[in-house]
Amino acid sequence: MSDSFTFTLKATSGEARLGEIATPRGSIRTPAFMPVGTAGTVKAMYPGQVRDLGADIVLGNTYHLMLRPGAERVASLGGLHRMMNWPHPILTDSGGFQVMSLAKLRKLDEHGVTFQSHLDGSRHVLTPERSMEIQDLLGSDIQMQLDECVRLPASREDIERAMLLSLRWAERSRKAFGGKPGRAIFAIVQGGDVPDLRIESATALAGMDFPGYAVGGLAVGEPQDVMLAMIETVAPHLPTRKPRYLMGVGTPDDLLESVRCGIDMFDCVMPTRAGRHGLAYTRFGKVNLRNAKHADDPRPLDEASPCEATRTYSRAYLHHLVKSGEILGMMLLTWNNLAYYQTLMAGMREAIRLDRFADFAAETKADWERGDA
Repeated sequence: MSDSFTFTLKATSGEARLGEIATPRGSIRTPAFMPVGTAGTVKAMYPGQVRDLGADIVLGNTYHLMLRPGAERVASLGGLHRMMNWPHPILTDSGGFQVMSLAKLRKLDEHGVTFQSHLDGSRHVLTPERSMEIQDLLGSDIQMQLDECVRLPASREDIERAMLLSLRWAERSRKAFGGKPGRAIFAIVQGGDVPDLRIESATALAGMDFPGYAVGGLAVGEPQDVMLAMIETVAPHLPTRKPRYLMGVGTPDDLLESVRCGIDMFDCVMPTRAGRHGLAYTRFGKVNLRNAKHADDPRPLDEASPCEATRTYSRAYLHHLVKSGEILGMMLLTWNNLAYYQTLMAGMREAIRLDRFADFAAETKADWERGDA
């Protein structure tokens, strides 16, 4: 435990980084995958399960929580940690991405964004100052600046306008955050798929000396090679001794390749969403339990896995649960997927410690390619 927010870079293997973030609520081992708890819950999982699988931190969503049950209500109930029975670190996003992707009739200007809730049409205004206020009411340990995320492909003009607005909002967010001992605010690098705009954003934000930096505006429709090229463009312009967070990413291969490029933190709904739709991630690659070929297969997903869901339930039974729409199927596959993601992150951390990340990546990809059926 620490009474302040610090990041220690412990080892490297190529550009891959092994580190640790210390917070008053516990340490975060990096590279880290943060399960997404959008509305104060990692869907289909108990908090204790999420922790036991190796998660040091989860993500909460400002947009969803401000609409329901409301940030002031969460604060009155003791904050998000107490409300969701998760005493460990929580990162909250700013709400900006969801406003752009979910809200109705939004209007953006220098002040902020005015929008209608996708739930009931009620009108709300989200500014950098209000986003920080909401995140403070939630009580999160890592809070994100408000930014504007542009979906790709987009014109250079639109990307540059959003990037520059996000820089101005970063300054306002930092001022509104103030001094919160033991907590941190992360800036968000924008610039779409335009290298010089990414560099301009990263350089300006580095000059503001934030405790951590995120790369935003990726995994929004561009191919993986473009995403990786942008990470490689941005990384040299970010402070070495500050954590780097790639927002909303991704597949196991995305995680592996992004760590290779120097990223420390990730979040994505993919493992939980896939589990609810019958898709399992394993060390043998993806297994679609909806396929009829699994109907008579007595094998578990992976008999060598330490995860009970992975090791003790047959593919035939999982197939049956998925085809029947049973909640247990969603729970077991989500459990399996999060277990695999955390096992993958632990493997990467150990490989960096031993300075054999390239070998680990090659071995992992070979297992995915080989499969098991």
